Amino acid sequence: MPRKRSELLLGAVIALALVPCGAAAKDKMPPDAFAATAPVPPPPLPANGAIFQGSYAPLTSGGRASQVGDLITIQLVERTAATKSNAAGTQRDGNVGLTPPSTGPLSLFNPSDIAMGGGQKFKGKGDASQSNALSGEVSVTIAEIYPNGTMLVRGEKLLTLNRGDERVQIAGIVRAMDISPDNRVLSTRVANATIRYVGKGEIARASQQGWLQRFFSIISPF
Repeated sequence: MPRKRSELLLGAVIALALVPCGAAAKDKMPPDAFAATAPVPPPPLPANGAIFQGSYAPLTSGGRASQVGDLITIQLVERTAATKSNAAGTQRDGNVGLTPPSTGPLSLFNPSDIAMGGGQKFKGKGDASQSNALSGEVSVTIAEIYPNGTMLVRGEKLLTLNRGDERVQIAGIVRAMDISPDNRVLSTRVANATIRYVGKGEIARASQQGWLQRFFSIISPF
């Protein structure tokens, strides 16, 4: 029986250790969430006897991206900073004294024999700060154009280094007026933006806890 219990305990330890952490489990995205979108071929134009056959584009638009499949370069200029601080303190004191009646000098009771007192004090303080910065460029494609003129863009960049892979993925909605003449948009102008910077390889594995250490971190009361 003890051996069976130890085997069950070992199995539970391994099962809990193999369960992904909360942040990692919620961070899963569909495989095609950042896939590039191919341009849609225009429908064939009916023959009308004219010499010039083709779609019309105003001279003011130039080469600015405006169709599904066109390329847009997102300039990553993300920088965030947050701080939080809180403090709390409580204190409580109490005393109770009881003096029994005395019947004479030979009384068995003494006022100093019965007395109670208590005190409670708590003081807590917490501070937290976080800052993030991300810079660079990622070229994306227009995946969809909405009736109000806004466009859904998405794309990714994969960098294969000698010690692992680095992947930058971005998706969001941009306005046509925010696209510069050279087809660039600041990441701060992307609405509903999803920006992911992930990596795998030796460097990424070295920055993560081992499965046994992760298990003890979960069950540790401290």
